[in-house]
Amino acid sequence: MTDTRYMPEHAARAFDAKTARRQLSLAQLLGARQPKDAFFEMLSRHLHQGTLIVRHNGVDHRFGAGDDAPIVLRVLRDDFFSRVLAFGNLGMGEAFMAQDFEVEDGRLVDCLTMLCRAGLHKKLRSDWSFLLRYAGMLASNRLLSPATNVRRHYDIGEDVFDAFLLDRYQVYSCGYAHSQDDDADLLQQRKLDRICQKLEIEPGQSLLDIGCGKGGMLIHAALNFGARGVGVTNSVAHHARAQENAAKYGVSDRVRFILGDYREIEGSFDRIVSVGMLEHVRAKDYPAYFGAIERLLAPKGRGLVHVIGCNTAINRHDPFIQKYVFPGSDTPKLSAMTTELEKNCLAILDVENMARHYAVTLRRWLEAFRANSGTLDPVRYDTVFKRMWEYYLSCGIASAMAGDQALYQLLFTKDYHAPYRLQRV
Repeated sequence: MTDTRYMPEHAARAFDAKTARRQLSLAQLLGARQPKDAFFEMLSRHLHQGTLIVRHNGVDHRFGAGDDAPIVLRVLRDDFFSRVLAFGNLGMGEAFMAQDFEVEDGRLVDCLTMLCRAGLHKKLRSDWSFLLRYAGMLASNRLLSPATNVRRHYDIGEDVFDAFLLDRYQVYSCGYAHSQDDDADLLQQRKLDRICQKLEIEPGQSLLDIGCGKGGMLIHAALNFGARGVGVTNSVAHHARAQENAAKYGVSDRVRFILGDYREIEGSFDRIVSVGMLEHVRAKDYPAYFGAIERLLAPKGRGLVHVIGCNTAINRHDPFIQKYVFPGSDTPKLSAMTTELEKNCLAILDVENMARHYAVTLRRWLEAFRANSGTLDPVRYDTVFKRMWEYYLSCGIASAMAGDQALYQLLFTKDYHAPYRLQRV
């Protein structure tokens, strides 16, 4: 069977509809007798952009307005209504995993984007049973160490990542797009290049990569900008692949990779970069994270943090992502990061929000996963797992297009008066 850490305990079994109905305070608030009626009422009240057809028991129910081709959601089991109303996006994701519904013509992304834009996920937060369930789940994730949570995702199996990360270094973070049709390798090469340009890396300079993944950032900087560097990761799988990649591209003499904690790194570096790492650092550990950067950055050094963030006053964590994809993860607010930079006297040079670029990146990943998931071992990765991964990637696109998600790159320096280019990269 698939690793149960990524399986819903009840996803492949019959859903207790009576229990869900008892929990539906939202349905009671709407004066509806059945979860289906409450769900339809929600769509009628709040879905105004685009057209959604919900096909249930052979009857089409039409919601929204627009001339575009309608999205057709086929409800295959009545449990769908109870799950979604009781547990919001977590329920929607688990319903997809359990095949309670399908979206015709492969338009799951369009469906989720429409619902996200309508703010339905926010309307469902009045269900206290859901909030209590989620709070307990989040608390259990917080009890695990950051290294444990990282390994629960990144060490799931390299064959999964091989199925959808098709660029040369298998970079698992947002790329940089010039068009909606850019391929995966071009997206990542352009992103890595822009980071090196922002940092103004020169030949012979030392570069530290905190949360180095499979080594792509360091390898690119060594090959194209003459950097020498060190990467640190607490993922066993990433560490092994990073070493393989360095050997493959002939830079093992210029870059090395450490399996361990970034807080234990010693030395001084001209440049420091951290891509997709801060999401796995608890908010209470932000001072240690930015403090380590300040300690390790050379007096005239420059650094860049690339991170999925939130663009709202309240940082709400998606329960589906917390349970199945990135346990214990965070999406920091820009204010939280700039506060820590200021405390450490790291002067901000530039801030960029690249959220829309993440939508393009995730589309390439989703296309690749749909094309290649059939090659995965069906014993290790069954249908429920594959649908979970498809839903995760689809959610990411919807969030980047219509949600509160941000993708920040923060560029900063220890020497605010050092020369820096006049034009932004």
